[in-house]
Amino acid sequence: MAERLAAAATLRAAAPSGRFPAGRRAGPSSSAFFPSSSSSSPALRLVSLRAASSRPSQKAKSAGRGRSVRCIAAASDAAQLKAAREDIRELLNTTHCHPILVRLGWHDSGTYDKNIKDWPERGGANGSLRFDVELKHGANAGLVNALKLVQPIKDKYPSITYADLFQLASATAIEEAGGPKIPMKYGRVDVTGPEQCPPEGKLPDAGPSAPADHLRLVFYRMGLDDKEIVALSGAHTLGRSRPERSGWGKPETKYTKNGPGAPGGQSWTAEWLKFDNSYFKEIKEKRDQDLLVLPTDAALFEDPAFKVYAEKYAADEEAFFNDYAEAHAKLSSLGAKFDPAEGFSLDD
Repeated sequence: MAERLAAAATLRAAAPSGRFPAGRRAGPSSSAFFPSSSSSSPALRLVSLRAASSRPSQKAKSAGRGRSVRCIAAASDAAQLKAAREDIRELLNTTHCHPILVRLGWHDSGTYDKNIKDWPERGGANGSLRFDVELKHGANAGLVNALKLVQPIKDKYPSITYADLFQLASATAIEEAGGPKIPMKYGRVDVTGPEQCPPEGKLPDAGPSAPADHLRLVFYRMGLDDKEIVALSGAHTLGRSRPERSGWGKPETKYTKNGPGAPGGQSWTAEWLKFDNSYFKEIKEKRDQDLLVLPTDAALFEDPAFKVYAEKYAADEEAFFNDYAEAHAKLSSLGAKFDPAEGFSLDD
């Protein structure tokens, strides 16, 4: 991993500024999931060329444009998902976009409301984030770049759903960054139009006046508990916050000034493309002024119930990995409608 990170640091790719067909760049974000960062590179051109060679149908090309087009709700093909996973691994190795792909999956699933029974009104992992209306939500600032990264893969494999692709990309990014194997299941059905997108305001804020209460309000609505809140917060070991998008963090630090990807932003950890338990260690110590601590991060060691788990994860990486893998798998299925109803694994 150290060798990969050292090699990655030599790559400096500018984040794309153009539009993705399904949406436009969003406004400033204050999401506590993953405050906006960008991880894009010239390898996008290579990915696009590889995808173009598969000659997708016109229907596949237009499926993500997010206005009047409707796609057929259908389960994903397991063989195509497995092939897509290999392409995602190559994409990660080429562009080092692990943080933004994790954020893509989380923000598609994190709108779930357990108090709403009907699908898709209940939100969750249903592919709605591909549509322009949801991309414009403030918490989704910059995720147009994630869509640009995965759209060629969707075009290449038209028999997979966006909902599955987003969650596959997120879990694969964690694993490829050195994190635990996520016990994922697939077969999520996509929503068919932008009118089925959730309303804005479902995702957590980074700087609420009562951070612990706010985290519980949002995550309890999803059916997650204190242990899962703390474990999922540990994914901030990956990525950076950019003040021009989220309003949080420094424009640049010694850890981010050389990229990889577009340089700048402030990371939570020194090795921000490596998944480990350093987030909890750094938040606990608060010694490095170049590392970010949001109010919702600090709350993990200030709230007595959260602190039990935060202290545990700072001391025991294996315990963190085990709890994180379970929590990520649960988050990735929130609100989803599966076909077949029980879903399926790619590792059976």
